[in-house]
Amino acid sequence: MDQNLQIVALAGGVGGAKLADGLARVLPSEQLKIIVNTGDDFEYCGLYICPDIDTMVYTLAGIANPTTGWGRADESWRVHEERIRLGSEAWFRLGDLDLAWHLERTRRKHSGESLEAITTWQTRAFGVKPGVLPMCNEPVQTKVITRGQKILDFQEYFVRLQCEPEVSGFVFHNAETAKPLLAAIEAIRAADLIVICPSNPWVSIGPILAIPGYKEALTGKTIAAVSPIVSGKTIKGPAAKMYQEMGITPSAEAVANTYHELISHFIIDTEDAACANRIKSRWGIMTVDTNTIMRSASDRETLARFVISFALGINR
Repeated sequence: MDQNLQIVALAGGVGGAKLADGLARVLPSEQLKIIVNTGDDFEYCGLYICPDIDTMVYTLAGIANPTTGWGRADESWRVHEERIRLGSEAWFRLGDLDLAWHLERTRRKHSGESLEAITTWQTRAFGVKPGVLPMCNEPVQTKVITRGQKILDFQEYFVRLQCEPEVSGFVFHNAETAKPLLAAIEAIRAADLIVICPSNPWVSIGPILAIPGYKEALTGKTIAAVSPIVSGKTIKGPAAKMYQEMGITPSAEAVANTYHELISHFIIDTEDAACANRIKSRWGIMTVDTNTIMRSASDRETLARFVISFALGINR
């Protein structure tokens, strides 16, 4: 791997964290920066919780729950179980190890530290070497608009209601007044390649791009996206369901359409190989198929190497 490469990944959720981990396995830490969605952030039981940042850090640290993809491995649930026994509303599960970090993040936030500074401290505490950057320091909340125009906080839709309501759109509250991190913008400008991980385009990547400054910084860059939809379904999460409910047939082509004004390269799964030429001819996006399902650490590394060589090999 070229020792001068600089790569920036945009990510959120479990799929995004897995590919980011693959990139971290094949790149020296100083060559990788990861910009993480914070539209999912919320307060619960008085604690400031950043689900996507925690999933990213736990994954990169090798301590993520291997079954769920989120939360900590070897977790215990005594506090959660006691809250249920006491009759508390406990729809959001907080493991005991996870809870310790939420307490520390909240303490630091109340003492005046920025989310960027707190996240940097978190990565160091867990031994994570690549730079992990929240998309902004200001609070931006993803709101889900459902049929009937009811607006739900994302975690209420995603966790409490288990993604059951039909979706008609999204709003990223306060995104228009938020500012991208200077470190993130500088990393994008210096990058040889931007990788959009196989995250939910609507609620993981969408909030990042909604913040003024990111799209402008990405203009003219080599940008490769990996489709989170395989054979009309998502490996994890509600992206395919969201496409369907908004009147769009979920497919790799639908993802390409979502990103077509932004990306130069697109990686789809071998199960969707038949649509590669259609994507290329319709939008001019260089498209290739490979195995995109990451069941193991080896799969993550293999996909990361493929994305880099495909996107940069064409231009060099």
